[in-house]
Amino acid sequence: MVFRMKFSLGVALVAALTIVSPSGASAQQRETPAAREQIMLSFAPLVREAAPAVVNIFTHKSVEQPNRPSPLFNDPFFRRFFGDAFDNRQPRQRQENSLGSGVIVRPDGLIVTNNHVINEADSIRVVLSDRREFDADILLADDRTDLAILRIDSDGEELPFIELGDSDELEVGDLVLAIGNPFGVGQTVTSGIVSGLARTKVGISDFNFFIQTDAAINPGNSGGALLRMDGTLAGINTAIFSRSGGSQGIGFAVPSNMVRTVIAGASSGVAFRRAWLGAKSNTVTPDIAEAVGLERPNGVILADVHPDGPAKRAGLKSRDIIVAVGGQPVFDDEALRFRIATGQVGETTRLTVRRPDRMFDVDLLLEQPPENPPRNEVQLQGPHPLAGATVANLSPALAEEMGRDYFDTGVVIRDIASRSPAHRLQFRSGDVVVEVNGRAITKVGELRDAVAERQSRWDISVRRNGRRLSLSVTG
Repeated sequence: MVFRMKFSLGVALVAALTIVSPSGASAQQRETPAAREQIMLSFAPLVREAAPAVVNIFTHKSVEQPNRPSPLFNDPFFRRFFGDAFDNRQPRQRQENSLGSGVIVRPDGLIVTNNHVINEADSIRVVLSDRREFDADILLADDRTDLAILRIDSDGEELPFIELGDSDELEVGDLVLAIGNPFGVGQTVTSGIVSGLARTKVGISDFNFFIQTDAAINPGNSGGALLRMDGTLAGINTAIFSRSGGSQGIGFAVPSNMVRTVIAGASSGVAFRRAWLGAKSNTVTPDIAEAVGLERPNGVILADVHPDGPAKRAGLKSRDIIVAVGGQPVFDDEALRFRIATGQVGETTRLTVRRPDRMFDVDLLLEQPPENPPRNEVQLQGPHPLAGATVANLSPALAEEMGRDYFDTGVVIRDIASRSPAHRLQFRSGDVVVEVNGRAITKVGELRDAVAERQSRWDISVRRNGRRLSLSVTG
């Protein structure tokens, strides 16, 4: 069964009326139920079509757990007989299993779920509604949007799937269904409405832009479908606001337009990078609005424009205020980042921009952030404090991967080997090496030269979270 529903269930399910214009054309209008019969209608036909495309996802991973000896071995009497052998026992391997949901979005077995459902899993098992089971491969795991793309091999059989809708068409008050497997009780359907759009102060992922719904979402629903009444996917259920751990009527879903972008990245076969604006920006606050002469706070003001970015090429300047992207209003910095990131790389989008003297539109070419300079990633070795650290040149492309400011430059620590000198001295992934023994560091090559010879004393400075930290090591 291939799920390609558009509006085959009729207008009754959305409690709408078909209005015939004088010209004879019909138009769909949202209206509240006008009769008892409309309220008594069922969602069953819609669920019957959609449910087979929502799957259960079981993950399995091994976790290393310290093997602590009994407190008895702290007693000198016992240690006299058993010595210190029990203090050096190897850590135990503990097995963890978790459960989530996913949505088949293509008949060839492409599945969307949440990244936190499959994060660090050793194996992933997908169970369909007809109880067939498949091993799944991860095509892309994106922690910045909390989305992951999986694939299962159905041996050429087309699977039921749900088409992606346009989340920008949603309105507050629209009916939606949430389908998933809460608490592992089995596939469950809950109904509600869209309670809010463009929620950007949620703090779930780097791209804070969510659909809010009062349809009941509980643990195990993560990665499941938020379904529109035309049978298309409105979003992927991701999180709830709760003080008890259960649903309290405030659930959040990643919009389908972001899902579409991540799917395209997984299908391209190249490193997934979103489009970027190439500018630093800030939400227009009441204070900023007063300072620039606006009647009310609205839009996002550009604080700086990258010399090698799309904004610069489009003619944007510092202090320009972007009020809309692609006809959609932007009220804060998170909304602007979402609108740019969900655009199709290589296409153009129209920005509505305010300057003190005028309001105008400009076409922005959506581009991936460039890898300039090349990252030149290398693991440092040798008799120095940074041995064991993997470092790379920062570029807009690497900054996007790491969730950093696109304007960051220098040499960043990408990873640190366990038990290495860099690990013991508490350097961290994300530190930017600024100086070694009085020598300024701007490129990987300069850092390699600076640590090439043994020194009796090392003075190293790094930048961490906006602060400069220094370390001195002798020997």
